[in-house]
Amino acid sequence: MEELFSANGRASEYVDQAITLIMTYTPKVLLALVTLIVGMWLINRFVNVLDSKLGKKDPTLNKFLCGLIGAVLKVLLLVSVASMIGIATTSFIAIIGAAGLAIGLALQGSLGNFAGGVLILIFKPFKVGDTIEAQGFLGAVDEISILYTIVNTFDNRRVVIPNGSLSNATLVNVSIYDKRRCDMTFGIRYGDDIDKAKAILQRLMEEDERSLTEPAPRICVGGLGESSINLMFRVWVETGELWPYYWSMQEKVRKAFDAEGLYAPLPQRDVNMRQPD
Repeated sequence: MEELFSANGRASEYVDQAITLIMTYTPKVLLALVTLIVGMWLINRFVNVLDSKLGKKDPTLNKFLCGLIGAVLKVLLLVSVASMIGIATTSFIAIIGAAGLAIGLALQGSLGNFAGGVLILIFKPFKVGDTIEAQGFLGAVDEISILYTIVNTFDNRRVVIPNGSLSNATLVNVSIYDKRRCDMTFGIRYGDDIDKAKAILQRLMEEDERSLTEPAPRICVGGLGESSINLMFRVWVETGELWPYYWSMQEKVRKAFDAEGLYAPLPQRDVNMRQPD
């Protein structure tokens, strides 16, 4: 009987402790859950407002900064919620620091991409909307995020390039200047009139309104090939007109040369036949 009363006493003590813990921590847990839900909503709302405001002024910095601020605010919210429940923030921060160190060692490449994104935003080798050539791809920059840069190619492909690769490798910003030089080479046969060919190129260049006079264009003999005289044709145009100008001029020059009897040169070889003695 004494053992039964002792067991009932311990059970009653455990029940009392459980009730005390429930009464003590239930309000804290509920308050922490409410704080977590409301805090997440407010953080997302703030990030969305910042995204809409900053996106109009600086689209390049927009995605990167919004993602970084959102991550920092959520970490601070989790620390606050943990302290409300009763978890010591010092130990919690120590756990986060240790976990961050372990994750950092495991994700060294991602940290390199993060550092590359910071360098891109500081030195601004390109911005959203620019046309760049990097890592074997040519396209328009659509977004610069914390870890990656998204490029849309002209044949409608979406390329995700790590920021670390962009910050540590050579890239070409095609659209940074408002003017570009269009370089073309046209061949004529040996024996054709060089001045006549140059006059045709000059006329076609002057007839096209997209041709710019400053900087001055240049038409000259660029080299003597095995079977052709190569005329160098260099004209400055607006950056957006470069490829349309190039394609249309290729057709115009070929048709004008054919009309004037300057046909495309064909490969020539001299063959010497030797008879045996």
